Amino acid sequence: MIWETEKRLQRLGDDQKIRHADDLHDLLLSIGDLSREEVDVRVMAAATEWLHALTQARRIALVPVGGEKRYVAAEDLGRFRDALGIVPPPGMPEAFLESVADPLGDLVSRFARTHGPFRAEDVAHRFGLGVAAVGDVLGRLREAGRIVEGEFLPGGRGTEWCDASVLRRLKQQSLARLRAEIEPVDPSALGRFLPEWHGLARPARGLDGLLRVLEQLQGCPLPASDLETEILPARVEDYQPSMLDELCYAGELMWRGIEPIGTHDGRIVIYLAEHYPYLGPLDVASNVGSAAGDASTSNSGSTSGDAPTGGSRHDHLMQSIRAYLRDRGAVFFAQMAKDLGGFPQDLADALWLLVWNGEVTNDTLAPLRSFLRQSQGERANRRNRRELRSRGYRPRTVGPPGTEGRWSLLPGREEGDPTETERRAALAEQLLQRHGVLLRESTQAEGLTGGFSLVYPVLKAMEESGRVRRGYFVAGLGATQFALPGADDRLRSLRDAKVHADPSTFVLAATDPANPYGAALRWPETSGARPGRVAGAQVVLHEGRLLAYIGRTERSLLTFLPESEPERSASARVLATTLSELPAKGRSRALTVTKIDGEDPSQSFLARFLEEEGFRSTYKGLYRRKGPLDA
Repeated sequence: MIWETEKRLQRLGDDQKIRHADDLHDLLLSIGDLSREEVDVRVMAAATEWLHALTQARRIALVPVGGEKRYVAAEDLGRFRDALGIVPPPGMPEAFLESVADPLGDLVSRFARTHGPFRAEDVAHRFGLGVAAVGDVLGRLREAGRIVEGEFLPGGRGTEWCDASVLRRLKQQSLARLRAEIEPVDPSALGRFLPEWHGLARPARGLDGLLRVLEQLQGCPLPASDLETEILPARVEDYQPSMLDELCYAGELMWRGIEPIGTHDGRIVIYLAEHYPYLGPLDVASNVGSAAGDASTSNSGSTSGDAPTGGSRHDHLMQSIRAYLRDRGAVFFAQMAKDLGGFPQDLADALWLLVWNGEVTNDTLAPLRSFLRQSQGERANRRNRRELRSRGYRPRTVGPPGTEGRWSLLPGREEGDPTETERRAALAEQLLQRHGVLLRESTQAEGLTGGFSLVYPVLKAMEESGRVRRGYFVAGLGATQFALPGADDRLRSLRDAKVHADPSTFVLAATDPANPYGAALRWPETSGARPGRVAGAQVVLHEGRLLAYIGRTERSLLTFLPESEPERSASARVLATTLSELPAKGRSRALTVTKIDGEDPSQSFLARFLEEEGFRSTYKGLYRRKGPLDA
């Protein structure tokens, strides 16, 4: 590639041949002195007549340079005289013989512009000079930013030099060639890649494993109801709620509310504490004004009973809590209620409005779990509490449900915080770590403030420095795609599902970043209800293909089976087996499918396969409970 570039710079391409005398004169001006042999290889026909005519017209001259006769444009004779001591032929126009400020610098600079990486010895040999003299000129040009010093070519030739514009051209051509070498994969390969990239095939273990998982997920808005029931258990084999609390207590993690979902759920973001200044909001205090007022009039933030309305009462409580936490720091709810007075439930309601406004956090996720449980019946609450206790979690509530732990304001902007450039760089790196192959559609699904354009300049700079690769990795998606080194190779290795001895099937939360559908990839077409990345819903992926979408109540099922046999029956059997295992792994003890593709499940193509896997036909639908079925 370097030789091809230099060939173009030296006007040696077949499509660059000189066609007439004026072009020959321009050639000498652009690339400098040439011997007769060097002229001949650049012209379409014999150059004798053109050279004679130009010499007679005093437009060029034949002079000794570097120990041989070379043709030089008349405009350059003054430079060659002052730089190399060459005597111009008599009769040349005086205007071309005037002195210039840096004659040798001009000649060396032109040499650099018309060559690839070179050594000082190459220039010295070309002009018949000493290496030391050339080195001084190269040093001055480097200080002026016109050339770059380094080791550019393989083989260890020592110090080399390259014109800055030529080096940029070489880098651009190298990147273009790398992009062209990448053959895009089918979108289903992305469905195989993302679960592997997120470690779902080999779940982590322990606190260290959980911390690595959260480092990848940090900054991604996730439904709180999916976080500990689907997303983290899919990545950490021995996950327990107490593990997350332990990391929070130790100061390793922080969480922030993003927005409520319905009455008793919401999206949250988790950060490693050390990364919060880089990935967290610029200024939490900026949300206090209108946003707080809007939140106070919303009925989505209530923690029990009727949602708070009217605004003024909760506005006053929010202001009081904000000022109190600013003065006191982290406090338990009981102390806050004692100092601020009023009805505890009203105070709890205002506190949760501040949570969803992104201003207040807690040193544990216990209040978030209580907040989620309030949408369930008392029997379900008791069952959840027993389950949590059996897994080592001991909630201690002194106040309304959802007020456990210590409350504090999230940090605002402080002097010495990262600059905007540093924050964008950290965000780009975080997105790459989460997705491996970053697509515009992926950032849109995360609701990134500022969109893909916010990090595109950073990604482009990272590509130019060799830290990421840009290419068309996944067919059918936008052309602007970036990948971490190695991630693109890993994606291509998953191009063909048949090369894997063990077919992979995953049941994921629809909102899981490891699920590409509804984010990087569009949902497949369906004639009935459309799937969505909503809390509580699940997807079944087999070898990267979407087989089914399970609604948030686990009662409705949308299938996306191949149309032709035997693939259709084989996929149906895989799906039926996967669904039969859900009661043993999932959130409920039994699974009742009341609708398949919007119709009676008994009439579905899938029904026979479900019955073979232990589902029973009942008046409600197809039923499968945990454990062996009754005879």
